[in-house]
Amino acid sequence: MQASRPQPAVTATVRPPDARFARRVFAVFAALAIVSLGLAAAAKWSGALLASGGHTTATARHEIVIGNDVLAVPANAIRFAAARRDGEAERLDLYLDWPALEGYREPARAVFNHRDDGGALLFLTFEPRMMSRDMSGRLAPIYRHLIAPQAVDGPAGLAVHAFRPTAGYSDEVLVIGERAGRPAFVARCLTGAAGRESLAPCQRDLHVGRDLSLVYRFPAGLLRDWRSLDSGVEARARGFLREP
Repeated sequence: MQASRPQPAVTATVRPPDARFARRVFAVFAALAIVSLGLAAAAKWSGALLASGGHTTATARHEIVIGNDVLAVPANAIRFAAARRDGEAERLDLYLDWPALEGYREPARAVFNHRDDGGALLFLTFEPRMMSRDMSGRLAPIYRHLIAPQAVDGPAGLAVHAFRPTAGYSDEVLVIGERAGRPAFVARCLTGAAGRESLAPCQRDLHVGRDLSLVYRFPAGLLRDWRSLDSGVEARARGFLREP
């Protein structure tokens, strides 16, 4: 993200504290770039591997340890058969239908096989945190500098901002929903052909547990339910957490 690198804070002598600050800012933007690069790839990956996930109707819970956090998740919510086991893991991928927020079961087969246009599928990934702030926390210090100030109206009171051409987010928009007394809802969504071809073109991440980041991807049509979607996903994710 060369274009979004902050400019030097002084014009003459750069003192060590300023240099350290510049390095910290650059590190944040570099980490953000790594996180950001995966949206289009992850959206395509979600669809391409959906049929090969190997569904199960089993509801026995597996305890998965990721760093300092323990998740107890029903087998039918764990997306890949190889991950349906107890033990340590580097990440955990789940899929849940909306609005039930449940794993695979026979009555919802069409939704999980993407053969029901009236259904919606969410893809959740638990992984160790890479950044000190989640997507809502990155709005003021980072995203505000990367988006156009003008917005177009989105569904349910959302503001949809285009990214500046130099920001490095081609074919994406930033969606913001203000909430009284709570951090804003912030999500990135693919646009154009990439957005139309993806099962889940929108992405948001939250901090949960002790050291986990939860990334969840969802269809753009669910933006109309963003308030209940975000609170429901967060509550469901926290319900999977167990004390080590």
